[in-house]
Formats: sequence, structure tokens, C-alpha cells
Amino acid sequence: MPEPFAELALLLLIAAAVGALAVRLRQPVLIAYIVVGITVGPAGLELVKAHDQIDLLAQVGVAVLLFLVGLKLDLPHVRHIGPVALATGLGQLAFTIAIGFILILAMGRDVLTALYVAVALTFSSTIIIIKLLSDKRELDSLHGRIAVGFLIVQDIAVVVAMMAMSALRSGGNGEATWFIVAQSIGMRVLAATLVLYALMRYVLPPLTRLMARSQELLLIFAIAWGTTLAALGEWAGFSKEAGAFLAGFSLASTPFRDAVGARLTGIRDFLLLFFFIDLGAKLDFSTLGGEIWPAVVLSLFVLIGNPLIVMAIMAYMGYRKRTGFMAGLTVAQISEFSIIFVAMGISLGHVGADALGLTTLVGVATIALSTYMILYSQPLYERLAPWLGVFERRIPHRELAVERHKPSEALPRVVIFGLGRYGEHLLSRLKQNGVATMGVDFDPETVLRLRRRGYSVRFGDGEDAAFLETLPLATAEWIVTTLPTWDVNRTLLHALKETKVSGCITGVVGDEAHGQALRVAGAARVINPFLDAADHAAQMITDALNAPEGSL
Repeated sequence: MPEPFAELALLLLIAAAVGALAVRLRQPVLIAYIVVGITVGPAGLELVKAHDQIDLLAQVGVAVLLFLVGLKLDLPHVRHIGPVALATGLGQLAFTIAIGFILILAMGRDVLTALYVAVALTFSSTIIIIKLLSDKRELDSLHGRIAVGFLIVQDIAVVVAMMAMSALRSGGNGEATWFIVAQSIGMRVLAATLVLYALMRYVLPPLTRLMARSQELLLIFAIAWGTTLAALGEWAGFSKEAGAFLAGFSLASTPFRDAVGARLTGIRDFLLLFFFIDLGAKLDFSTLGGEIWPAVVLSLFVLIGNPLIVMAIMAYMGYRKRTGFMAGLTVAQISEFSIIFVAMGISLGHVGADALGLTTLVGVATIALSTYMILYSQPLYERLAPWLGVFERRIPHRELAVERHKPSEALPRVVIFGLGRYGEHLLSRLKQNGVATMGVDFDPETVLRLRRRGYSVRFGDGEDAAFLETLPLATAEWIVTTLPTWDVNRTLLHALKETKVSGCITGVVGDEAHGQALRVAGAARVINPFLDAADHAAQMITDALNAPEGSL
């Protein structure tokens, strides 16, 4: 057995065991995976040597995660959330750097060390936050979308800082160097924008329709597209994260995004396991020295000060205190990029190893504690709400404006799975009767054709429980399946039970055996179009025969 394979197998076994223990103790598995990384890494037992393979899987996991984030941010969301995300992100960066710089100077550090560590305190872990929000199903909430927006702003700031450092490393100084860096970034952003626009306008629509003819091919294409743009993003001088995010964003306005997102969720969770283990393994505890108390002070600043800064900015912009509080918690930790940023400072000779030890301690403490703060954000808010009134205007005008711009699509009373001849005709007649109805089908041509005709239709696989969670099934009073085979319907009914729908589940079948199987599986009603049509025809003929002569 190849050594890297055996090491990965051992790593998965340890992660599964520790994760099970964490679940048993009601602790976040994310923290458990980081602990596994510390334990098996160089700072612990040194059980695993296949660092390159783990790092590669971790990078693919990060690309898939950021791809999924971009997939949820279509153009209408960006238009409404973009300005506040930009203002909050830049405001938080400015205030955290200024206050952090003063705090670190007060601890007796030199100016350059204070600047490096203060900048490091501004970066929050996009990967960890998005994973937590996704697990809590809050990515699509208002505070979730705003948080994702300013986390992306932070990621761009990381890229700019790294590029600036690379320019300094390559030589040169003064205003000319900074001008060249700014010009280079501007040109790359412009080029990326033009290329992305052309792809979204002319290339991706027909390409995704072609790929969507096969569910498996669509999944492979999504992963290939995300990882390709991630690689191109790094090659262009941005980052893999930025490229993967743009790949998802480029597909966000297509009708296939829900199906793609549902199928990628399990792959994302598996690959991110390696990211958290890799993060724990890379934490360097050999440089800690006497940094405990400075780390405690800076950790409290990040855990308390950063959320307060975000809450103050969002209150000023017209958001409610709850929205500001929930979004503010997402910046209550520093990122793995913070550690990388300070490590680059050491390689340039700007700071010493003590700065890295201090940043590592703050990272471990804030990531661990903020995870609990986010997981238990609602109980925490309920306890603190009476003291948070200062972070809300009398009229939260911007949040009210966002609510007024919510999509106006009527919530369906009927959802139909399968839009063949019977399903499409049923959808059409229900709409004519004024009944709010949504159709679901995995044929991309059918979906696009019906959408052009004004019907509410989603592209996706009814057998996928993760996809069903994206549908508004809570309002559906009737759920009708016209899917032709028992095997497919059995999986659908099981997924519907997992989703805990309350609507009347009705099956449309072509034979009695299929109908009986659906009844046993939990369908409340069964429709057999052939028998029903024969009954209707028989009744019509009987009525005609019994009618008085000459009345036909």
C-alpha cells in the first residue's frame, strides 16, 4: 500500500473518531478537525508526512467552497448588498488597523511589528465563516449575504497586501513602487472584468445547457470550471480563492445553480476536512515565547472590538441591531492568511519570530471561541439585545429598503416534480386556474422553454435531498410527482420525509403496482391517468346513452 494512501486512510480514521467524539460532546466538528491537525502534525505526534497531498486536497476544498459562495450571489443580490459590503469591509479594515496599531505600540512593540500585526488582525477566515453559516443555513439570510460581501472585500485586501509585499521584495521603494503595484492591480481587475462579462454573456449560457443534459457531466463541469478559474486567478496575480469565487458568480444567474450547489455540498464538506487538518498542522507553536498576555489582550480586541466596529458601521448605514450583531460576529476571529501574512514579513526581514508567535496564539484563540459565538449567535443575541439599542437607528431605512426589494415570486401552493406531457399540462392548467404552482425537472431544455413562457420552474434532481432543501416546500399544500418509475419515486419520497414537508404528497402512476408502492411509502393520494380517463369516458358514454333521444 503506498505510504501517502495509508497516511490519508489513517488521517480519515482519526478525524472520524475525533469528530464522533466532538458530536457526542456537542462540540463543533470544525474545532475537532483543527485539533486533529495539531495532534498529527509537526507540533504533535508527527504521524503524517504526506503534507503535499493533504495541502492539494485542502486547496481544492477551498476552491469548491468559494465556488459555492459565488454561486449564491447573483447580480440582483450584488446590486443590493454590494455597497454596504464594500463600506463595511473597508470601514472595518481601517478601524481595526488604526486601533490595533495603537494597542500594539502601547505593548512596547516597534512600529513595523505593530503595523504587520494590526493588519493581520483585520483578516477574518472566509472559509471557516462560510462553512459555519452554511451549516446553520444562514448564507441566504440578509446578515449572511452582507457578511460574505465584506469577507470577499477582506480577501481582496489580502491579495493587495501580498502583491505589495512581493513588489517590495523584488526591490525598489518609494512612490514609484506603489504606483506600479496599483497600476498592475487595476489593469488585472479590468481585464478580469471584461473576460468574465464576455464569458457570462456569450459562452456560459449555451455551454451550461449542453452540460446540463447529464447530471454527472454538469457536476464534473462545475468542479472543472471552479478549479480552472481558481488556477487562472492565481496565475493572474490574484488568488485561487478569488478565481473560484468568480467562477461560481459567473454561473449564479443560470437556472442550474441550485442543482449544482446541491450536488457539490457533500464534496465540499469532505475536502474541507483536509483544509482544517492542514490548518492545524501548520500552526507553529515553537515561537510562542512570552506572548501569552499580549495574545489575550489582542484576542479580546478581535472577539469584542471587531464585531462592535461592524455593528457601529452597519447601524450608521441604517441596519437593525440584530443584523449588525449577526454580521459582526463573523469578524470575531483572524484568518489563516493572517499567519501567512506575518510569516512573509519575517521572510522579508521586517519583523521577528515573536510577531508570528503572537499572531498564531491570537489565531488559535479567536478561531476556537468565535466558532462557538457564531453557532450560538441567537441565544447570545437574546441575552445582549437590551444593551445593543445604541447600534440601531430609530428607522433602519436601508434594511427596510432591502426588504422592499425582495423577489416578488409567489410562494407555491403546489409543487410538481416531472414536467413531461402530463406534468406540463397540469402545471399549465393550475396556472390558468390562478393556483401558484412551481415545476421541477432535470431536462434543461424543458426548464428553459417553460421559463420563457412565464412559468415558475426549477432545474434539479428530485432525488437529491440537498436540492429539495433549496425549494420553498414549506408553503406547498400539494406535492405531485409525475416521475415515471418506482425507484425514482421511492428516493424522492424518502428525501421529502427528510425535509419534513407537510403538504399532501400525490403520485401519478401508470399501473396499479406502482400506485400501491407509493401508498405504502407514504403518498396520501394516487392518480392513475389511464384509469381515471377510462372512468370519465365510461361515465360520459353512459350519460349520453341514458339521455333523452335528441338531446345529444
